Amino acid sequence: MSLNRLQFEKSPYLLQHKNNPVDWYPWCDEAFEKAASENKPIFLSIGYATCHWCHVMEHESFEDEEIANLLNDTFINIKVDREERPDIDSTYMTVCQMVTGHGGWPLTIIMTPDKKPFFAGTYIPKEARFQRIGLKQLIPGIAGMWKYEPEKIKKATESIQDGFDKSLHFEKGTFPGLEAVEYAAEQLSQRYDDDHGGFGSAPKFPSPHNLSFLLRQWYATGEDRFKHSVEHTLTEMRLGGIWDHIGYGFHRYSTDEKWLLPHFEKMLYDQALLMIAYTEGWQVTGNPLFKETVYEIFDYISDNLVHPDGGFFSAEDADSDGEEGKFYIWEVDEIQKILSKDETEFFLNTFNLSIEGNYEDEATKQLTGKNIPHLEKSLSKADSENFNNIRKKLLSARTNRSRPLLDDKVLTDWNALMITALAKASSVFDEERFLTKAEDAFSFIKENLFQNENLLHRFKDGESKISAFADDYSFLIWATLELYETTYNPEYLDQAIKFSRVFIEKFWDKESSGFFFTSHDSEELLGRQKQIYDGATPSSNSVAMVSLIKLSRLTGEPEFENYANSIGEFFSADLIRSGSSITQGLQAIQFLNNNPIELVIVDNTPPNKEDLSGIRSVFSPFKVSLYKDSELNDIGKFSGYTEKMERINDSITFYYCSNFVCEKPFNDILHAEDLLKSNSLA
Repeated sequence: MSLNRLQFEKSPYLLQHKNNPVDWYPWCDEAFEKAASENKPIFLSIGYATCHWCHVMEHESFEDEEIANLLNDTFINIKVDREERPDIDSTYMTVCQMVTGHGGWPLTIIMTPDKKPFFAGTYIPKEARFQRIGLKQLIPGIAGMWKYEPEKIKKATESIQDGFDKSLHFEKGTFPGLEAVEYAAEQLSQRYDDDHGGFGSAPKFPSPHNLSFLLRQWYATGEDRFKHSVEHTLTEMRLGGIWDHIGYGFHRYSTDEKWLLPHFEKMLYDQALLMIAYTEGWQVTGNPLFKETVYEIFDYISDNLVHPDGGFFSAEDADSDGEEGKFYIWEVDEIQKILSKDETEFFLNTFNLSIEGNYEDEATKQLTGKNIPHLEKSLSKADSENFNNIRKKLLSARTNRSRPLLDDKVLTDWNALMITALAKASSVFDEERFLTKAEDAFSFIKENLFQNENLLHRFKDGESKISAFADDYSFLIWATLELYETTYNPEYLDQAIKFSRVFIEKFWDKESSGFFFTSHDSEELLGRQKQIYDGATPSSNSVAMVSLIKLSRLTGEPEFENYANSIGEFFSADLIRSGSSITQGLQAIQFLNNNPIELVIVDNTPPNKEDLSGIRSVFSPFKVSLYKDSELNDIGKFSGYTEKMERINDSITFYYCSNFVCEKPFNDILHAEDLLKSNSLA
């Protein structure tokens, strides 16, 4: 079998397809030029390395000689890794959702040589079934239409382009107020599952930014129902099968409403965002399970997803040996061979394993005799100690299985989320190991993902490539702000300022406001999109709103807050009508409307983290803090308003300002803690 052109790529997803008999091209000018010269349509297939249904479609169709011949005769075939090229994926996913009413991966697009789509779908089987067209029928149909009905194709491309153009327009208005926040909080409350936690029914996604939003709503209103829904959801996820009780880390999402049956891939961004949610959950509730979860996510990341030079790998696959979840599920007789009789009895009873199993065959829905370990309640201290010994034995036994594929590319945006999470957790738990990993990853980005001062999106096998997208800049600004407030190293604040200015210069829409997803000099596809709706990760504009407000309060530079205000005005109608889908962006509105705090700490020595640990562990989400070393005074270069702030009484001094009112400076750390807890001037 001859290798296709994907053999020269770095993407683990593209390399999975290098032996296919399909004559794949990566996304490149050569492919489109060949399509134009041979007058052939393009068959575009988009997926990612850890996508289960992408594997199914490959094995079923792309490895099949008959289907490959049909594809090669009819099309120029292009493979795209959605994680490498989120701009291509977002553009054509919008088309798919417009045309079919739904989306997902693998994404299948058929288009003209000038990139105009006229067919969209997701997974397509080899043969027609369940009222779903098969590739055997679809491809000849497209070939006939291309040859004999060009007007029909032209009409379809024009209709799709018209719909896409409309998707680029947003209804501007005034910057939303608390009514948008309250409406979104009520929407989430109505969707909240009282029995199992989370929102809506199956499938259930963790959506940790929703949880962070609700914790802020509890903090602002004092309504315990918001805190309860978060604590319940965090607990149920941690007890459920979506959590890997043996090797740690969260799976992608739950296919059922009980958090039992996951899609088994593990994504870096999920670990990062959930680490933030569990850290904040612990701040609010003091629940030891949440702190334990943060530390165990850290262990999973450290053991499995760290590049030798400090960055973080992207994901682990759901499949091994061609079977989803095989690495993670257990049969009772297997457990009996590994554990003693008493250990077996404890593990089977406590983690709900049985002879018939709890894991269903995806096609037949029949129980398979295989089990996903899960808990009904948190373990006692004694049971935890007992399980820890059992877990080590099972983990050791699991290493003999075929491990799922590691997607070892390093992405700037996902790394930035992990840096943010680790920095926040380091500050809250006073854990130096977390900070070391965060700073190592930031150094990795600086050393490997900048080329002539230009930020790049992907690093793999020594190669840095693909110009950065809005998520890369937006998330990296968030990371540097979190690193600054964890370390009080002014260099991180300097980086946040510099990244923000470049982000504005390269991505800001000077005519209408908001950040485009792609830079001004990028490939233009069907049109330049702006993203405000939060998906598996928060959107670039959502994160930017919060970060620019914080950066303005840290530096005293109103221009940054003005940009955040413009984003809120540009997306006003969406924030008001659909805020429960934009909860990261709503956090900017929460911040501005709840007496935001600027806390400046002045001393004549570098920060003593032990002395400040009480302040740092308090959940105070509407706060920024600065540290001024009065001997070095480095912070004055970036925050001019701190210039006259000095120590009083020869002791560490706190300057506390909220809602444009400042207290007299004081020396009592406990008083600072109390003020942060109350979020009001004493």
